[in-house]
Amino acid sequence: MFSIPGKQAVSITDQAAVQIAKLMARDGHKALKIGVKKGGCAGMEYTMDYVDEVADNDEVVEQNGARVIIAPMAQMFLFGTEIDYETSLLESGFKFNNPNVSEACGCGESIKFDENLFKK
Repeated sequence: MFSIPGKQAVSITDQAAVQIAKLMARDGHKALKIGVKKGGCAGMEYTMDYVDEVADNDEVVEQNGARVIIAPMAQMFLFGTEIDYETSLLESGFKFNNPNVSEACGCGESIKFDENLFKK
């Protein structure tokens, strides 16, 4: 939908690809679907769900055995995002390095998008 020929909608770091492939294999799912929804203290938050089918309008990104599907309504919000997986002493998890985000709350779970994204 919002693709540029020859450029993937999102990029996946090697660490994230390994983790996604491991989770897909462990649970027998076909892909990890990412999206956004209203919520959180900044207004929006990311969603992540396992899926076993790809819908016609889904954007599919595959790398090193990992398959990520972007929900149609989230494509414009996620275009250009790097999906990473970080491990620290206190926590481990997926991180979204998204150039479209203008603000994020302290918890890192809730985001606000740049208002220019909605202007034509």
